[in-house]
Amino acid sequence: MPSAHLIQQPPIRLGIVGPRGRMGTALIALVQQTPDLALAAQIVRLGQLQGTTLDCLTHADFDVLIDFSHRETVTSHADWVAKQRVAWVLGTTGLTAADVQAVAEAAQRTIVFEASNFSIGVALLLSMVAKAAQTLGLAADIEIVEAHHHFKQDAPSGTALALAQAAAEARGQTLADVRRDGRSGLIGARTQGEIGIHALRMGSIVGEHDVHFAWEDELLTLSHKAKDRRVFAHGALKAARFCAQLQRQGSRAGLFGMADLLTNS
Repeated sequence: MPSAHLIQQPPIRLGIVGPRGRMGTALIALVQQTPDLALAAQIVRLGQLQGTTLDCLTHADFDVLIDFSHRETVTSHADWVAKQRVAWVLGTTGLTAADVQAVAEAAQRTIVFEASNFSIGVALLLSMVAKAAQTLGLAADIEIVEAHHHFKQDAPSGTALALAQAAAEARGQTLADVRRDGRSGLIGARTQGEIGIHALRMGSIVGEHDVHFAWEDELLTLSHKAKDRRVFAHGALKAARFCAQLQRQGSRAGLFGMADLLTNS
């Protein structure tokens, strides 16, 4: 009888939302090259061709749902994964407070892995930003500049907001109280503790984020640039494997993110 560590695990069956979108296309191309993953369902909106709608599927059809779709679908998808107890990798950004609540409620019934950015480099950037903000405190001005392609619909990016949140929490601030999105007009001097966020939309930029810390006679800039959308697809597939491993270990629910992926890598 073969030893346990030699037993081959079956491929992780993935359902991918928006198979013809930028992320969907990148994900499918990678899955088709990866032996431990299988494309089990291509999920489209009602009325679209070459795919199936989520309400026609059940937990028996796939193991993990990967979702980079429109914000308008988040609450309905949250309800579906919660009822079906299917693990959910969610990368949709621009969520409302109601969306965030729906995601949190789904995580009480199934495994949810949510991130605004699935790049390993961005996950490391978040930890470095928090460390710098904690060390420098209110002595440093913080400004975040993000740049994306001209098709991106939300601004600032979810990643920029996550970076701002990391900096604010590290300084003991509430982001809503100190966040400043761009500046225009005669607004007076910059107030201490502000965290500025600025969004650029141009060309085909995949994603760039710069976090500037400036204090007397010094400037520190922490930067990340994604050169190819496959960076995010690779990260999402790592997240899917993470969810599948939790399932195999007997986990049934919980909200996870990139920090958990780094810790358990």
